Amino acid sequence: MTSHDPDDLHRRLSALLARERAALLSGDLHAVGALAGEKEALAAQLKSLGPEALAATQSLGEAARRNQALLDGALQGIRLAAARLSAYRRLHGAMETYDPQGRKTTIAGILAHKVERRA
Repeated sequence: MTSHDPDDLHRRLSALLARERAALLSGDLHAVGALAGEKEALAAQLKSLGPEALAATQSLGEAARRNQALLDGALQGIRLAAARLSAYRRLHGAMETYDPQGRKTTIAGILAHKVERRA
């Protein structure tokens, strides 16, 4: 269904942004990705509206910016987690350190391939 009614489009975009916010706050990135197609379709409909109808949807900008900030935070968290896992893997192979004279020394890491589990 492609409705070009500005009020209906505003309602649907508002509902979509609310669902996206809920998914971001709960950490459900899969749901955020699933909303992308619907978001693109609604954005295309938004573009097809005239300038006077677009004014009715401007209030959604704040909700979109708020969701973007949440998404940026989620991406930053994913990057930090990936960096930490990468550092953990490097340390498991070997660790480089310096002795009191400033010479680089390599300390062999653990060779067993086990996953660390915490309660």
